[in-house]
Amino acid sequence: MILLDTNALIWIATGHARSRPLLRQQARLCVSPASLLELQIAVESGRVNLPQPIEAALQDERWLVDDPPASAWFLQAAEVSWTRDPFDRLLVAHARLRRWRLATGDTRIVEHLGSAAMEL
Repeated sequence: MILLDTNALIWIATGHARSRPLLRQQARLCVSPASLLELQIAVESGRVNLPQPIEAALQDERWLVDDPPASAWFLQAAEVSWTRDPFDRLLVAHARLRRWRLATGDTRIVEHLGSAAMEL
């Protein structure tokens, strides 16, 4: 299983070239509820323009929306002290909690997760 960070989700949703390596993966792609919230905020602020509404992401067959238990997830996020970005904390914690790789283009996350991250 591979958890998509928000940028990876955007790349796939918009057909960006950076999504090609992900789409060739044999592993199941998963999306965090944290990414859906971050994406909604980005759309509302005008930073991201998507071809479909956010709700369509819930039904997209290219990935599964995973919903980890909130208390375990948030406790894991509290331990991610190297970033102050709440969405990065939640995504890293989600990947750690499930023991999945995290597909990300964020060099800081890659630096901290090492082989647990899939650099895009």
